[in-house]
Amino acid sequence: LLEELERGEKGIGDGTVSYGMDDADDIYMRSWTGTIIGPPNTVHDGRIYQLKLFCDTDYPDKPPTVRFQTRINMTCVNQETGLVEPSLFPMLGNWQRGHTMEDILTSLKREMSTPQNRRLHQPQEGNEDQRVDQKGLSHRCVIMPGIFYRDTV
Repeated sequence: LLEELERGEKGIGDGTVSYGMDDADDIYMRSWTGTIIGPPNTVHDGRIYQLKLFCDTDYPDKPPTVRFQTRINMTCVNQETGLVEPSLFPMLGNWQRGHTMEDILTSLKREMSTPQNRRLHQPQEGNEDQRVDQKGLSHRCVIMPGIFYRDTV
């Protein structure tokens, strides 16, 4: 994980994919954040996608959990949760110890350009705050000084 952090901090390729630690205080280096800038000549062109990657104690022997925070319509992504489904995304489904978070992000970017994903209608740009939860309800939280307000829509 330390090697991946160093590589992520140096930057990847053309700069359209990046990743790093989600929380600098996470001494176990489990929680990561990633960014993908959508590939040109697709419906993803110019969009910026934020992802969360979680590496459990068995990483790199087992793949991390990967979830889009930004709403996206892709064949390998659960529309309600943003989770990249291992059974629908070969890199996670056929995980090899040598794969890295960089490999996952660049592979997801390539997946955006495939015929089945390049023209899919995309939701309005937004993040997980507008995502519908597992029960089909959307929660909105507002924090004001001294007041916490939550309602269900």
